[in-house]
Amino acid sequence: MAFVSDMPQSGPAKRKPDMADRGVAVQLTCLLRALGASRHRLRLGVLAFALVIVVCAVAYGQIKLNAWNGAFYDTLEHRSFADLGGQLAMFLLIVGGLLVLVVGQTWLQEMIKIQLREWLTHDLLDKWLAPKRPYLLAHAGEAGVNPDQYMQADARQLAELSASLAFGLLQSTLILCSFAGVLWILSSGIHFTLDHSTFFRIPGYMLWCALAYAAAGSWLAWMVGRPLIRLNAERYAREADFRFAVVRVHESAEAIAIHGGETDERRTAAASMGRVISLSRQLANGLARLTWVTSGYGWLALVVPVLVALPGYIRGDLSLGGLMMVVGAFNQVQQALRWFVDNFSSIADWRATLYRVVSFREGLLSLNIPADDAGRITVDYHPDGALAFANLSIQLPEGAAAFDRPLIEVERGEHVLISGCSDSGRSELLRAVAGLWPSGSGTILLPPPNQVMFMPPRPYLPFTTLRAVVTYPEQADGFEEDAVCAALKRVGLERLIAKLDEKERWDKLLLADEQQRLALARLLVHAPLWVFFEDTALGMNEDHCRLMRSIVATELAGTTVIGIGSSPALEGFYTRTLRLRPLQPIPHPRARTSSHRHLQPVPAGEVSLRAIRSLS
Repeated sequence: MAFVSDMPQSGPAKRKPDMADRGVAVQLTCLLRALGASRHRLRLGVLAFALVIVVCAVAYGQIKLNAWNGAFYDTLEHRSFADLGGQLAMFLLIVGGLLVLVVGQTWLQEMIKIQLREWLTHDLLDKWLAPKRPYLLAHAGEAGVNPDQYMQADARQLAELSASLAFGLLQSTLILCSFAGVLWILSSGIHFTLDHSTFFRIPGYMLWCALAYAAAGSWLAWMVGRPLIRLNAERYAREADFRFAVVRVHESAEAIAIHGGETDERRTAAASMGRVISLSRQLANGLARLTWVTSGYGWLALVVPVLVALPGYIRGDLSLGGLMMVVGAFNQVQQALRWFVDNFSSIADWRATLYRVVSFREGLLSLNIPADDAGRITVDYHPDGALAFANLSIQLPEGAAAFDRPLIEVERGEHVLISGCSDSGRSELLRAVAGLWPSGSGTILLPPPNQVMFMPPRPYLPFTTLRAVVTYPEQADGFEEDAVCAALKRVGLERLIAKLDEKERWDKLLLADEQQRLALARLLVHAPLWVFFEDTALGMNEDHCRLMRSIVATELAGTTVIGIGSSPALEGFYTRTLRLRPLQPIPHPRARTSSHRHLQPVPAGEVSLRAIRSLS
């Protein structure tokens, strides 16, 4: 029943260099290190190795096919029809082998995409759902907006593009290396003349022409398509904003209908969609400009190799078969070299997605890195299993709050009401106890985490079976069914016993009253020794308060209850009242001057009860 996890000293993050300033190599290395440390590395390594072998075999098959192409056209030029059958049989053999290899290559590549996505999604989920991080991310400003976009759409996009581009580049490199040699050798058969008596050769003539042609196309593609990187990154962010706006309307449909706010919501969604459309138009214009380069480059490639090799054919240095081999090798080389041109749009998309995913991942890791100059509350565990506040001062959005005494201890079995100050100050006190609000100074010593349970005003009901909702956050199979059923009966929800194994959106299906009763059933099942109620006056009506009071007096006798807010039904329930008082905002730690005494910074794990009592 780990309702309070090990206390991460979470707080304002240290300033790190922005991912955009660190370059694509650093971003990629960051992910590759994480992949190398994961359990998925072995299977991905085996699949990648198998795919490399297949890609090498495909490159070898294409060399054989190009050689067959030359022999076939020589057979046609010589009108040697007796050899035509043998050539056709060889063609079927080569193409059949290539077909098997290409099918295997496709399957392996798709499996690598699936494995990459599985690893990346689980990695991001692990980083996101670390203790306290979902809450910290939700309060991290723009960086914490739409985490679902990163873990679903961006992770899928990055995995698929990474696999496609990586092995496309590998294949193009192998083909380039293979056919560059072929083209160099075939270029030796091409002669040039300055006059009728002076002949010369240019070593690797066809290869240099292919390199120059591809370099020109790549340079043009880079110059024209470079803005697409920024536009793609911004498009994903705006798409996520639009999706969030639509989901928010769906989640708040009842409130919107009651207030008649459909027109306003339509206006908000339309504005969000307008930004998406504006960016889409810019992308469309950019892609159209890039198509001038890529398509024109492709069409010219049909005639350029023939024109380049034509001097050798006209002079008779090349046969028709030799010309076809030169043209085939030239096309293979320039096709390999134009990989950058053909994939520039995908590369821009990949770079934008890589930036978003790595920035999100690094941002999650930095959430638990405290700033060097921030005032912080030290949180540790009480050696006697009690609760203590020493010189506690809580920094609030406006001002600060502190108890009226420097040392406060709460023993087991007490019922304590937190009063005074504002609702904000009292709520942040409970967040500080939970390790979610580190801003301030002083020390909090807590009971063991498996003895503590927090009861927020609005219960959290996950999307799972009702049985798992009652036992949350522990696994349902760790609780006896009789205990779960008895808890539901105790809170007046016996009608739900028949639905224990049904999976529903219980936060939508149940009324607010039933949700509060379900939270009390969860309290009964876990039977914690310490319960923190956040704003009982807001979260529970009088019937719920009376029910809670009855449960604490019987089933949970001896449980310590700490609550914010009260109601007539709880009159006489609390045995003690702790008062928070407002303070001036806490100054910078190096220039802090206050009549309220503060602890010197003490590392977590070195705070003792004796040291705290020495302050009183």
